[in-house]
Amino acid sequence: MNASTGTTADSSVTNETRNGTIDPKEAAHFGKLAAEWWDPKGESAMLHRLNPVRLAYIRDAIDHHWPDAGAARKPLAGKRAIDVGCGAGLLTEPLARLGAEVTGLDAAAENITAAADHAAAMGLYIDYRHRDIETLEGESFDLVTSMEVIEHVTDPATFIAALERALAPGGLMVLSTPNRTTMSWIMLVEAAERLGQVPRGTHDWDKFLTPEELTAHLQAAGLHVIDTRGIAWDPLQGLHLSDSLALNYLMTVVRG
Repeated sequence: MNASTGTTADSSVTNETRNGTIDPKEAAHFGKLAAEWWDPKGESAMLHRLNPVRLAYIRDAIDHHWPDAGAARKPLAGKRAIDVGCGAGLLTEPLARLGAEVTGLDAAAENITAAADHAAAMGLYIDYRHRDIETLEGESFDLVTSMEVIEHVTDPATFIAALERALAPGGLMVLSTPNRTTMSWIMLVEAAERLGQVPRGTHDWDKFLTPEELTAHLQAAGLHVIDTRGIAWDPLQGLHLSDSLALNYLMTVVRG
């Protein structure tokens, strides 16, 4: 279903020359997982548990940023959204269902193909592109999201500057990333990878950013953090929003 016209259509796929900050080895690693992205019991199991938590936070951020649309079933109707590092579309599809005209970017061509195929099967139209955000020119979006991506780039400052260029005036940005703490090393690098919740080699702990480091990069790009919320885990609740930033965190960002 085309978010802007209401017509059913296959999602489009664009392949263009890449020239961005995603490490080619990282793109190849995630491209190998394309066939399993939508399997909640496969190697992307943790993403399926994480996605509802991220979506709850994003919906709350949308409702606060655009309060007039907050009660609407499709609060993003009439708005453009871009999901940077979209994988196979776990977040892009819900954004389309919230009414947005959605573009999904990913550095792995295999992910883009899997995302487009899944969206078409769901009756959703999403503009999927195999390219990096740094190569995007002349387009702006009301909502910019990038979930668990910045820890995989070679130059966070350049990546964030590209996100800022894509943000429309009055727009909203939501980011998430693991914190660089002892807890994230134990839970994400050791436990999650060794237990098969995420593929071995997914995380490079040294590239994780603390909230202070990410905030500094955002401020240097002329952006302002208006909310930070943690994602925690415990045996009773599983993954959930929390005041603790020790494991993983989300940020709501606007222009300063």
